[in-house]
Amino acid sequence: MSTVESLVSEWLPLPDVAEILDVPITKVHGLLDERALVALRVGERKIRSIPALFIQDGHVLDSLKGTVAVLGDAGYTDEELIVWLFTPDESLRGRPVDALREGRKTEIRRRAQSLAW
Repeated sequence: MSTVESLVSEWLPLPDVAEILDVPITKVHGLLDERALVALRVGERKIRSIPALFIQDGHVLDSLKGTVAVLGDAGYTDEELIVWLFTPDESLRGRPVDALREGRKTEIRRRAQSLAW
């Protein structure tokens, strides 16, 4: 099991994401293309999936797209940015993804921007 797979406890295959969001699978592919979501090939069968915590109340986590953009600008690959989002940070008292889900995007984006320097 890779580091990212050990950090993320629940993954959603893209068809499941489409069902949860109540959109066609092509819309999920569009969200991936526009970087509103990030997917990796995980598991034994290497199925393209997203971390379940990227979905909140039947919608894509609002603050995810901008955070993904900042981390991408800092040179992070999709796997590296998911690892960063799911790695516990003592100074946050949790993980960056949890802070995003709590509405603390400014703090997380500030930290992500500092990674580029």
